[in-house]
Amino acid sequence: MPQYRIAEAAGLLGVSDDTVRRWVDGGQLRAQRDASGRLVVDGAELAEFARDQARSTPDPSGVGRSARNRLVGLVTEVVSDRVMSQVEMQCGPHRVVSLMSTEAVRELGLRPGVLAVAVVKSTNVVVETPGEA
Repeated sequence: MPQYRIAEAAGLLGVSDDTVRRWVDGGQLRAQRDASGRLVVDGAELAEFARDQARSTPDPSGVGRSARNRLVGLVTEVVSDRVMSQVEMQCGPHRVVSLMSTEAVRELGLRPGVLAVAVVKSTNVVVETPGEA
């Protein structure tokens, strides 16, 4: 199983190194020393912790749906013309961009600062892993 140094774990979770150290010190996240004496987190442990943390952001819509990929975030920018609009959201560390009708933007009241949920439903999702160094 891969192990991640504190800085790597922080980058993957979108938080600071200090936050990860506080979680380790507080017992919320387990870590151990590697052969070089560096503090590392087991990959499976980090994955479980990341999954649990993601559950802490509730979907405020209260709508039941089959799509499981729901990203709660803030609208950061809306660029519209007469027919179409580009809506950008910041969902944690992730930037999500959606193209939709300008009519939909008006009906939903989308503007910077509005809390929204980006719902992704796709039959084709590509998953990649970094190459071996």
